[in-house]
Amino acid sequence: MTQNASELTAVDALLESFSRIPELLHNVVDDIDADLLTTQPQLPDGHPGNSIGWIVWHIGRMEDAQVAAITDAPEVYADGWAERLGTPYAADTHGYGMSAGDVARFTVSSPSALTAYYDAVHARTVEVLQSTPAGGLSRVVDERWDPPVTALVRLVSVVDDAAQHAGQAAYIKGLLQD
Repeated sequence: MTQNASELTAVDALLESFSRIPELLHNVVDDIDADLLTTQPQLPDGHPGNSIGWIVWHIGRMEDAQVAAITDAPEVYADGWAERLGTPYAADTHGYGMSAGDVARFTVSSPSALTAYYDAVHARTVEVLQSTPAGGLSRVVDERWDPPVTALVRLVSVVDDAAQHAGQAAYIKGLLQD
């Protein structure tokens, strides 16, 4: 960022935070083969964990759904991404609450399709952030919580979740490649 730190806004901080996610995901996915992408690592308790591909798909679906909900706009996924990705889930599925068996069904047409979907989601997120009006981040977007959740808090949660999941994917890649 080129601005003086005293001039930074919440939108600037969110843009900087979200700008880190695509590189993290590309570093994990770009040189991976399709088999490794869908391999579920065995957890210490003997159960299968989430695959790299499923995690990256979930990051995109989670960000896509949350940004769409904040803007009352359709998800990027609605633009034919289910078909392009070749995932086995209903179009309204985001990965929340899925079992190991659900994750085991994950397929994707290619690693590059997976990152292309995330890149499209990221572009939408940047577009939304750049067009956020003054005070727009303080708008309440979810009243089910106490205190109610603002757009700012929801977006901080999204970038936090995405960064944590990207780290999980990178860790799994390291485990499976060694």
